[in-house]
Amino acid sequence: MLDSTDRRMLAVLQDDGRITNQDLSQKVGLSPTPCLRRLKRLEESGVIRGYSAIVDPRAYGLPFSVFVSIRLSQQTQDNIAEFEKAVESWNEVAECYLMTGSQDYLLRVLTDGIDGYERFLKQKITRLKCIQSVESNFAMATIKKRIGLPPI
Repeated sequence: MLDSTDRRMLAVLQDDGRITNQDLSQKVGLSPTPCLRRLKRLEESGVIRGYSAIVDPRAYGLPFSVFVSIRLSQQTQDNIAEFEKAVESWNEVAECYLMTGSQDYLLRVLTDGIDGYERFLKQKITRLKCIQSVESNFAMATIKKRIGLPPI
């Protein structure tokens, strides 16, 4: 169970994953040794899954996000396994969610534009026999995107 100090540490680390232990300990009101012990515990228990750089997709050359709703022809174990295995291999898919409601999956696909998305659609998605329907929506702008978790 996370306590308030753990949550403060996580909030600071989400803002600056490269912060030194000395600076982290000062920001959360601990001495460096207990702070480092807590940090190691958070890492070892899997609360902190890792550290990475946040890269701007536009600057990287993938300025378009396409939200793709997928409905399977049937929700059988074979269809689910086929689809999920394919998604795992598609580099264009940034996120994939199993959904409730009228669609089975929601994907966020990163692409360089309409032509890139059309290639992805024709060469990957439509080749799967387990898919009944595909609905694509291009995001016009990102209004809010939270990288870290909200404070609770």
